[in-house]
Formats: sequence, C-alpha cells, structure tokens
Amino acid sequence: MEVFLKRNMVNDKDIEQKIFAIGAFEFDYANLTLQNKAGRKTLTQKEAEVLRLLHLNKGRVLKREEILKHVWGDDDYFMGRSMDVFISKLRKYLRDDTAVQIINYHGVGFKLEDSGR
Repeated sequence: MEVFLKRNMVNDKDIEQKIFAIGAFEFDYANLTLQNKAGRKTLTQKEAEVLRLLHLNKGRVLKREEILKHVWGDDDYFMGRSMDVFISKLRKYLRDDTAVQIINYHGVGFKLEDSGR
C-alpha cells in the first residue's frame, strides 16, 4: 500500500517549484507566463493552476473531479464545462510544440504528455 501511495504522491520539492520546462516552453507559475521562442503568453490564474497541476502529474491521468476540486474547489456540471474551456485554451497555447499534448480520456480526465522529455 505504501508503494502505491508513494507512486501517486507529488514530491514536496516539485510543489515548491515555480518554473517548469514543458517541451519547448518555459512555464513560470509565479508570474503566470508561458513562453517559447515565438513569444510569451500571459495566463490567467486558473489556466496557470490547471497547467501546473497537469505538469506535476505528467504522465498520469488526472480525474476531472481531482482537477475541479483542486482548482475550483468544487465539482459540478458548470465548473466542469468551464474547465473544458481552460483545457482548450491551454491546448491552443501549447500547439507550437507537437511533443506536448493534453490527452482527453473521455469521461475520466486528462493527461499531460511531453514526449520531448
């Protein structure tokens, strides 16, 4: 049981980290920016929180409920629709790097994949 818990736990050091490499992008969580060679995009707080949560759990399917409760504090239909809009925006921002994808698992959740790392 401990092995399972350790495998699914996010490292405390990772939680404190403020700047992340996501494919060809540099994601500065503290300053709400996502940049690559093509330029810099300023994210909203919610966009940054969703992207950070996906990155901290990279390669793992995050359930919709987990994201909603962590970022929005609740899990209801309208917040779920709002989250879908934020995921679409993040996909648009990340589309310059084909190695980075936010994969949808229908009815389950999302997973961030970064095949360049």
